[in-house]
Amino acid sequence: MTLLSKSNLLPDVSTFFDDFFDDRFRIPAPDKRWMHRIPAANVTENENEFTIELAVPGMSKKDFQIKIDAGHLTVSSEKKDEKEEKGKNFTRREFSYNTFSRSFILPDTINADKISAKYEEGVLRILLPKKTEIVKEMKKNITIG
Repeated sequence: MTLLSKSNLLPDVSTFFDDFFDDRFRIPAPDKRWMHRIPAANVTENENEFTIELAVPGMSKKDFQIKIDAGHLTVSSEKKDEKEEKGKNFTRREFSYNTFSRSFILPDTINADKISAKYEEGVLRILLPKKTEIVKEMKKNITIG
């Protein structure tokens, strides 16, 4: 039986280039995980409303679109960034594009005309008030027979 092992006579190619082009010349790659990430959501309910909170740091309220269509609430965002830095002997341009879309099925108890949204400190909060007739129906004492 022959045992095969990696030879260390020649340096690993990536190590060779890493050593040759030291960190001063390396531009970090953008974090691509954000481009494919759907923001975390918390949905809570009390007797008057539902609240949806989406964790979306680094955005502004103009980056969001909130639509209701056929009983679905869809929250989407599209953000493009372009940065350019010019120096005496160089120009560096960076581009990024982030997008997501998230949909929720709305119950019939929602008053769609009174839905509101607010964006503060990286959290998009959507308030979904219940119809007043439904809230009144929910309050009921049940006697035990």
